Amino acid sequence: MSKALVIIKSMGIGDLCILISNIHAISKKIAQPVTVLAQKSTRAKEILKQDPHVKEVIELDKNEIKGFINIIKILKNKNFDQCYIYSDSIRFFLISKFSNIKKIFHYNFFTKKGKNFSKTAKKFTEKTLNVEIESQSKIFCNKKNIDEAKRKFNINTDSKNYIIAPSASGPTKRWDINNYIKLLEEINKSYSSKFFIAGGKNDEALIKNIIDSSIGKHCISLSKKSVEEIIPIIAACSYAICNDTGFAHIASGLGLKCLVLFMDSPPIAYGTYSKNISIVVPEGESIESCVHNTKGKDRILFKEVLEKSLKLIN
Repeated sequence: MSKALVIIKSMGIGDLCILISNIHAISKKIAQPVTVLAQKSTRAKEILKQDPHVKEVIELDKNEIKGFINIIKILKNKNFDQCYIYSDSIRFFLISKFSNIKKIFHYNFFTKKGKNFSKTAKKFTEKTLNVEIESQSKIFCNKKNIDEAKRKFNINTDSKNYIIAPSASGPTKRWDINNYIKLLEEINKSYSSKFFIAGGKNDEALIKNIIDSSIGKHCISLSKKSVEEIIPIIAACSYAICNDTGFAHIASGLGLKCLVLFMDSPPIAYGTYSKNISIVVPEGESIESCVHNTKGKDRILFKEVLEKSLKLIN
């Protein structure tokens, strides 16, 4: 019986979510659930907790992931016979070698820089497994947990239920919070709506701006909840409007119709992989031209965001 390890070097939630379809493809190919090694910052344990294609998640913090001997000790005891490394890292290749893993599949060394993240992963998986895969990822969530979230937060068809993620990994990736407030007010004029504001503890001040505004009575902050607690709430909703952030990719993986604002990151790599994501880029940019350092948050047109937000419902 094969025992496969999938190593994910990337540190973001969005990166992990994009790679889920590749993890599933490996599991299906060997007809066994796999073990995933990832950084804690990806929240892999929480996101993959109910995934039938994942047997175990080994999470390492930012210091542990830089280790060598300790990682080898962990992996040696697991007796993996094959390994898939979603990175061109020589270090992880050597870690796998010294962990007595016989079959090691990895990106070609010194080739990842500047490459399209999602397309590179898909091409690697397809070539390695000799199969064609869908790029759309799927996150599993127990129906019981979803129904519980619906009851607890009164999520029903009496209103349109949205996940809103106004934060991001940096200020250049965040649409102005006042634009979000105005947007939610306009949406609620057209459809009676309930907005769940997703973010972490570091985003509480940002979210408070929404909660304290005129639209606040229609909003619920999720900032004090873990990703594991937030997942069934997202799954209970139908729509998401987000900056390019981890919650956008979780929502996409859970099947929501998502509008994602790309202002300082490449939608060609982080948006086009998903059939559930509609994309907004700064005025004057295209899906191809918008990249890291575009810094176009002040060129995201409110009218376009509103029109596409309402279009999600249709």
